[in-house]
Amino acid sequence: MGSPDDAPLPTAPEREGVRDATETEPTGIVVWHRKDLRIADNPAVAAAAAQSDRVLPLFVFDPGFYDERGAACDARIEFLHDCLRDLDRQYRDVGGAGLTYAHGDPLDVLRRFVDAGWGVVAAASATGRYGRRRDERARDELGVEFAAGDGLVRDADRPRDGWSDRVESWLAEEPYDWDPRSVAVAGIDTGIDPERVRDAYGIDSTKTRVPTGGRGPARKKLRAFTERIADYPGSISSPVDAREGTSGLSPYLRFGCLSVREVHRHVDERAPDGRGKSMFVSRLFWNRHYTQKLLDWPGWLDEAVNPVYRGFNRDRHDPDLVAAWKEGRTGFPMVDASMRCLRETGWLNFRMRALCASVYFHVLQQPWRIGADHFYRHLIDGDPAINYTQWQSQCGLVGRPGLRLYDPRKQVRDQDPDGEFVTRWVPELDPLPAAHLDAPEKTPLSVQREVGVEIGETYPYPVVDYEAARSEFRDRYGAVHGAAAARLADESVARRASLSGGLGAARSIAADHGDADGDGGATQTGLGDFD
Repeated sequence: MGSPDDAPLPTAPEREGVRDATETEPTGIVVWHRKDLRIADNPAVAAAAAQSDRVLPLFVFDPGFYDERGAACDARIEFLHDCLRDLDRQYRDVGGAGLTYAHGDPLDVLRRFVDAGWGVVAAASATGRYGRRRDERARDELGVEFAAGDGLVRDADRPRDGWSDRVESWLAEEPYDWDPRSVAVAGIDTGIDPERVRDAYGIDSTKTRVPTGGRGPARKKLRAFTERIADYPGSISSPVDAREGTSGLSPYLRFGCLSVREVHRHVDERAPDGRGKSMFVSRLFWNRHYTQKLLDWPGWLDEAVNPVYRGFNRDRHDPDLVAAWKEGRTGFPMVDASMRCLRETGWLNFRMRALCASVYFHVLQQPWRIGADHFYRHLIDGDPAINYTQWQSQCGLVGRPGLRLYDPRKQVRDQDPDGEFVTRWVPELDPLPAAHLDAPEKTPLSVQREVGVEIGETYPYPVVDYEAARSEFRDRYGAVHGAAAARLADESVARRASLSGGLGAARSIAADHGDADGDGGATQTGLGDFD
């Protein structure tokens, strides 16, 4: 973020402003929007409209997300602001007063409404760290009602039992609905809006190719993708093809401009049957799967799921290696291109995200959370439920058998054989023939001289010896994998792992692959599978 231009914003609306508004008009229900930034298929909006004929939609700009404590890049904040302006239009389009903007600690703001006689409803969501504590306090101290309706399983002793069937049933249900003609949408002019917040906190994104946020752009992308969904399977792996070949819906789903159910219904009803459709629908299930994981155990954001892997790689922390990875100067061109693309645009396709995480943890052998936090800060679609659970899964911190380690050289040959992606983001390698882009350090000196690329000067040598590092990691990880698998027999560990097969799947892994002494099971981990 840039330097703030104005003095810090006050907490708004002021108590007097809320009191004055309620003296002339009746109270009702405040709809506290956080990430479900839409009025259609929104359980909180529907619940509020069912309880009262007067609702006040509210978004609170929380200083904790904007000051130095914030974990989001400016581009994601600007995308959020787009979504808020669009949400304001949605309410105005149905004859309402629009979205009321507030600023301050959300509980302080909500308390002013509660003290004036308003009820508060918000959509339940899976959160971790600060968000979870905030929501618990809002429920306990202010009586905020959290309306469930996102397809996740709550208040069940074993949430994974029959989970797929429950999600399928939810996807087939009718969307949450309300009649704007029977509800007055109220508002308060607080003097706060996205533009004032942007200026006050110095929000100034330098990222490029960032999409415009909001429900309107989201629906346009959904319609366009549905028409070309047959090409989806062939587009997802290449970082060049994926830019236009995937749906582009992930940031819109992250901020709830569309619900997962809406997207599923649209694709189910309008997309032609085929592999593209089935693959994309499976991704929607994975979205719910990983979000369920965070709901089941918020610790995914902070510590390894399996206690055996806590602190793994911590003793090898090397700030110089971490910096080289973050800045895209590891000497592995596909990794460097991907990391520079992430910093510049806030987006990477899934395979490149997995590659960068794999090289970071398995080859550079660095602590996982530093890498996961870096991704979360830069991704426009950064969703804690998706980012952190995927990082732990990719790093192999759960204890499941099988581990996919990506070979950065093979990924160049397979996914960018002509070097279009690599040379776009690592232009210093542009003169090098494409045949040498997978391993520039092996380029004959005569070729380097001919094209004017000097490895070690123009572009760095690999920061680690790939083969030696890979072998070392295999030995270290394999030595404790049996013990990690055995820990899945512990019900508390199995519950936090939240496997799709439930506690039974965890116990099966422990029985088949576990070795409580920690010196066995390595041959069953699939460590020879390098992609």
